[in-house]
Amino acid sequence: MRARSSIAWTVLGAALLLPTACQEFEPSKHDGFKGKYQVARLALEEGRYARAIRSYQSLLKQAGPFAPRVRLEYAHSLLRDNRFEEAAREARVIAQTQNGDARLAALAVQGTADHELARTAMAAGQRDNAVRSRLQSARGAFDEVLKKRKVFDPLGSLADRRQIIDKELKSL
Repeated sequence: MRARSSIAWTVLGAALLLPTACQEFEPSKHDGFKGKYQVARLALEEGRYARAIRSYQSLLKQAGPFAPRVRLEYAHSLLRDNRFEEAAREARVIAQTQNGDARLAALAVQGTADHELARTAMAAGQRDNAVRSRLQSARGAFDEVLKKRKVFDPLGSLADRRQIIDKELKSL
């Protein structure tokens, strides 16, 4: 399960990190929102997800107009830390309130989290309507992302995951 999703994580991470990857990080400048954001961002990029989660949670209180961006990166940190229920919930908030690329990035996180939750349930023997609903939610999220912005799936991992979901739905 982890091997199949590693490509998806990489692609999703690259899509989320690309806009700020070229910015310089100065560890001595932690004061203010920008410094705290850089600390959170670096923690996410380095795979220190618990630290990133704590930092983004703190930033959300003062994010103002940057709240959607901070919430998206918070959701991505939760996803990477395998906290799928929380990641899906946070991503849904963004998807419901944003449009354009922010909505699509949130849908990619939400779809991945929903799919992982369904897979975990199926591995435990669950094959009920709750699992079906999670799979359908994930499929719908991926459908929108793939239809509107194929650039969010340069290696085809979302499309591959979408096909896996179809097979899983048929097996229920």
